[in-house]
Amino acid sequence: MQPYHDTIVRFDTFVAISDFVRASCEEPGSFEDFEAGLAKRMRALESDIKAEHLARYDIDAQVIQVGEQEMHRCLVKEPKTYLSASGPIVVKRNLFRPSGGGKSVCALELRAGIVGGLCTPVLARQVTYAMGHLTSTETAGLFVELGVQGPSSSTCDRIPKVVSEAWERHREQWDAALRVQETVPGEAVVMAVSLDGVMVPDKDAQREAKAERDKRKKSLAKATGGPAGYREVGCGTVSLFDADGKRLDTVRYGRAPEYKKRTLTTQLDAEVASILETRPDLTLVALADGAEENWRYFDGPTWESATKIVDHGHACQHMKAGLVAYYGADSVNGRAEYERLKVILKDQHGGVDDVITAMLSLERKLREKKAAKRGEALRKERKYFENQRERMAYARYQELGLPIGSGVVEAACKTLATQRMKRSGMSWGGGKQAVLTIRSLQQSDRWQRGWRLLASAFQTAPLVVRTRGLLKTYSQPDFAVAA
Repeated sequence: MQPYHDTIVRFDTFVAISDFVRASCEEPGSFEDFEAGLAKRMRALESDIKAEHLARYDIDAQVIQVGEQEMHRCLVKEPKTYLSASGPIVVKRNLFRPSGGGKSVCALELRAGIVGGLCTPVLARQVTYAMGHLTSTETAGLFVELGVQGPSSSTCDRIPKVVSEAWERHREQWDAALRVQETVPGEAVVMAVSLDGVMVPDKDAQREAKAERDKRKKSLAKATGGPAGYREVGCGTVSLFDADGKRLDTVRYGRAPEYKKRTLTTQLDAEVASILETRPDLTLVALADGAEENWRYFDGPTWESATKIVDHGHACQHMKAGLVAYYGADSVNGRAEYERLKVILKDQHGGVDDVITAMLSLERKLREKKAAKRGEALRKERKYFENQRERMAYARYQELGLPIGSGVVEAACKTLATQRMKRSGMSWGGGKQAVLTIRSLQQSDRWQRGWRLLASAFQTAPLVVRTRGLLKTYSQPDFAVAA
């Protein structure tokens, strides 16, 4: 067998680089042109080396066995172009097909961990990471700007979906594996869990809305009372706080629209159970706005011992809406009363009862004025406080060092979903969960470890090979394989 360096080094590529550098030394010209030209030639050399190395992952045999399935070679050294982080690489490889017929497989791709039958692991990771922040067109443009020939807009769109499918197949196992590798900070005293949602444009919902409009024979925008074609993406957070109320760490989850947020709530339950198994001394807090769906979840068995808190910010919004119903939107007296009650609600024991009493007094005045509509609006906001009274003891919560605002999950709704999924002209189909999974891993400081799990899903090893009646197992690339 030839020495490795003699096999992979292409003399003409080195000569081209040397000639380019020498010519640039004689006539320096623009350094930008030199830098770009040198990078292009170095990437060409890198691609040559990668192609030579990738070819060594192939298996020259008549029969292989993948798992329990025996496969026979059907194509010999068929060339294929793969995309790498340095550009396209062409490799000749064998294809194998089940003896009873069916889809062929490539042993080289299985052993090297090629993603989507096209991208090398590093390029697939780069594309997936970028797609967490950019559209497919922008991601493809980024690679062009970096001088990397390869991933098109359609490829950038497809690879995260392939990756997401792998993650969903192993999601429970991999979520658990990520948690096992993490530690709970010793200074943590509180664990706060929040649940919320954000509406995003959805293609299926848009089709349903259009069909309904057509059925009623009404005009498009004018026929609806609000934006049609949206569905709720669920967001959840698990945050750890120290005794001073400083947030130490947060795990973020985002899930595509789903009935009762079942997958999301299962993930939150598992996260909480894992942390409490390590630190049962932590004070558990359930923190959300007043949406009934959220509190149906927090009324479950996991949360029997939790302190349940309605977000103080949302409570103030409802209080303000009630005061506007009485005073009007631009009233100086209304703003003053709002500021007074806001302080009482937050810092005074029994503050929620004082707010309810103040609203009742204003309702009586509206009844005397026979302002029925305004009275009904005010009554609605008062009922909100009465329904949530047991979750609004803000003065006591602060004395205990507990968080009273759900800003963490609201921020997660914005950063996980809104910023990426509600840009102008967007409408989402099957790619929602791919983006949410990527961004959840990135924003939970789990991307590095998460990708290692993902990359392993695209490598099938060992392969059992039968050549001349002998069995040989390949768990890693073997550079001395004999045909």
